[in-house]
Amino acid sequence: MARVIHVFRQPDRFVAGTVGEPGDRIFYLQASEDVRTISVTIEKQQVAVLAERLASLLEEVANRFGADVPEEVPDDLVDVDPLNVPVEEEFRVGTMGLGWDAESKAVVVELLAMTEGEVDETVVLDDTEEGPDAVRVFLSPAAARAFAERADRVVNAGRKPCPLCGEPLDPAGHICPRQNGYRRETDLAEE
Repeated sequence: MARVIHVFRQPDRFVAGTVGEPGDRIFYLQASEDVRTISVTIEKQQVAVLAERLASLLEEVANRFGADVPEEVPDDLVDVDPLNVPVEEEFRVGTMGLGWDAESKAVVVELLAMTEGEVDETVVLDDTEEGPDAVRVFLSPAAARAFAERADRVVNAGRKPCPLCGEPLDPAGHICPRQNGYRRETDLAEE
C-alpha cells in the first residue's frame, strides 16, 4: 500500500495536548488547516524532546541564516485552547524529523508512524513512495516558538514531583525509594 503523507503548508493550528487525567494522560500532536484536522499519538518524552530540539533549531536558524526568530511568543500565537474534538488517532508516532526550508523560511516538522522494523533515515522529510505514513507541518519561526512553549507547558502540567526523589506523586499514594518504601501514616504520627 502506498505511503500517505499529510502535508500542512499553512496550518491554522499545530499543538501538543492531552486527553485524560494526570498520571493517565494520552499525548497528542494535532495539526489543522481549513476543515482538515489530523491527530497523532505521541509519548510524553517525545513531546519534551521535540520542544527542546525545536528551540535549538530556531537558535541555529537565527544564527546561521539570519532568520527572524522571536525571543518570546507573540500574543496572537499563544494557544491555550483544548484539542479539537473528536480526537481520532491517525497513527502512533515512531520517528520524528526536523528541518529548515530556506525557500519558504519555515521550520518543517515531520512525524512518522511507528513501524515494526527500523525506519530508513532517507524517508524522513522525503516524498518517497515507500515508508511509513507521515504528517509534515511547515511552521513560521514564531509559530514554531509557540508550539515549543505550549509543548513544555503540556508536559509539565502533569503530576507534582515528590520533594525527595522527584518521581511523580500519584493521587493513590507514592512509595518513595528514598525512604526505602516506608510510608508514614498520619493517623499513627498523631498518637
